[in-house]
Amino acid sequence: MESFVERRGNRLTLRHSPQFQIESLTDAASYRIDTAPLPFASMMPDEPYHEHRGTVVVTGATRGLGLAIAARLANDCFQVIATGRSKSRQFCELEDDRQIQNHVKFAELDLSNHTKIRETARTIEKEHGPILGLVNNAAIGTDGILATMHETQIIELINVNVTGTILLTKYLTRSMLKRRTGRVINVASIIGHTGYSGLSVYAASKSAMLGFTRSLSRELGKAGITVNSVSPGYMETDMTKSMSAGKLATIARRSPMSKLVDVREVAGTVAFLLSEDAKSITGTDIVVDAGSRA
Repeated sequence: MESFVERRGNRLTLRHSPQFQIESLTDAASYRIDTAPLPFASMMPDEPYHEHRGTVVVTGATRGLGLAIAARLANDCFQVIATGRSKSRQFCELEDDRQIQNHVKFAELDLSNHTKIRETARTIEKEHGPILGLVNNAAIGTDGILATMHETQIIELINVNVTGTILLTKYLTRSMLKRRTGRVINVASIIGHTGYSGLSVYAASKSAMLGFTRSLSRELGKAGITVNSVSPGYMETDMTKSMSAGKLATIARRSPMSKLVDVREVAGTVAFLLSEDAKSITGTDIVVDAGSRA
């Protein structure tokens, strides 16, 4: 199910289908007025705060949740380096939006190609300056019973979701260590907590992100770098395309809030973890699942 970016006045809208419509949060101008600047003075350019709050790399940012995160952070006046294998139509629409186009840049990155990750990380820092934050969102969600999955599917999933993500974090946090400041946010999943039949390998990769978050937070904490994860519940994205509308409706009914998670809510959680209000939060996983795990 395709999504697209639409503008109505000063509002950006990320839409999927009539059944599950997703709209943007608020006019970016309100954030310029109401949101206090982050205390990352060493990482800020000479421009005033309302022009640039810092540079954040968001992986897998050309569609779905990653696109929503990129849109939210750009609207919040972060400089967003959106990575992906290629640009999607939806991302091009976001990139061309006049209000935020100067806050969104694309960098080609294939996390399954491990030999290129270090070079790409260096290029991003060389072209865009110091990195304030890294949002590890990119992942593939191949489903299937483990006994019948092909080995290449298993290897590809782990290469992207775990190995590639860890390698990119390794290279981008080096400069954060030198500056003794930064934020790392790993997008995990409710599946890493609850499990789901047919998603054992995907669940393993997301459980790996939970452990990675906790341990890395201990390694980087003394340098003033926070590391957290966000575990979204079921959303209507490319990851859930294989699930029928009836199945998604059943999942929504079973949650205490009788709804699926809106990608805006997850994007807002990521924005919070990049904010001044989250400066003492590290090693933590925030579950955004409409209460499904209650």
